[in-house]
Amino acid sequence: MMLGACAASAQDAQHTVSRYWSDRWRGWHFYEDPAPGERERPMLPDKAAPTAPPALPSKAPELVEFERLQKTLEDTRNIAIMRPTEANVRRYMELESQVVARASYFADVAQRVAWATPALDPTLQGRPVNAKALEVFEQTELVDRSRSIAELGKDHVLFFFYRSDCPYCHAFAPTLAAFQARHGIQVVAISVDGGPMPGFPNARADNGIATTLKVTQVPAVFLAQPFTGKITPIGFGVLSESQLLERIAIVSGPQAEAMLPGTTQRLALPQEIP
Repeated sequence: MMLGACAASAQDAQHTVSRYWSDRWRGWHFYEDPAPGERERPMLPDKAAPTAPPALPSKAPELVEFERLQKTLEDTRNIAIMRPTEANVRRYMELESQVVARASYFADVAQRVAWATPALDPTLQGRPVNAKALEVFEQTELVDRSRSIAELGKDHVLFFFYRSDCPYCHAFAPTLAAFQARHGIQVVAISVDGGPMPGFPNARADNGIATTLKVTQVPAVFLAQPFTGKITPIGFGVLSESQLLERIAIVSGPQAEAMLPGTTQRLALPQEIP
């Protein structure tokens, strides 16, 4: 009976310990190490073979040779500069001669390629260098520009600022009069001092527009569009007909105002020019 009582008492004690209110003295945040069997096993390192770094692309043998030659030439030159003995200078000059020969051969091959490929031939791009071809080019360009300026003259005029006592203005006036007759764009002569100008009987007296446009030197030519009031300088001094054609074609191009926006002004101009 005593043994049974002791066993029952031990069972009750174990049951009591398992209840949470029996060990409330520990508080809510107590910690106990888990049993040895419950501990997590450490993670084993991955035994996979380490990945090799990506292989860099190998240089072309020509690049390797070029870099070697460039470095050798530079070192040889520096040695010759620091110690200009006959042997050092001779060694540098011989090596430089080899490099120049290679460059000359490259230039010859490039020239042959250009001759056989019209798209790569610089003599066929832009202004030709041959005298006969240049004559044809300039004639064609003159016709094209004259046609475009005649189209431009439908809503544009040229302002010609002059002084009656300016000999350069008198020398330039016949060129402008002929330009007006040949290309169909009207020239409006504006006298800064109020005096006349032969060839322009309807010249106007300056009403302050010369000051607004900051005309400090005459003769001066401006391209004006009365409908929009846009005025762009063409040039100052005596200009030839070809210079007028070239400059008007350039300043009236689609990208002209974007290149130099500060040169173009907008003023209130009369839309009817007599």
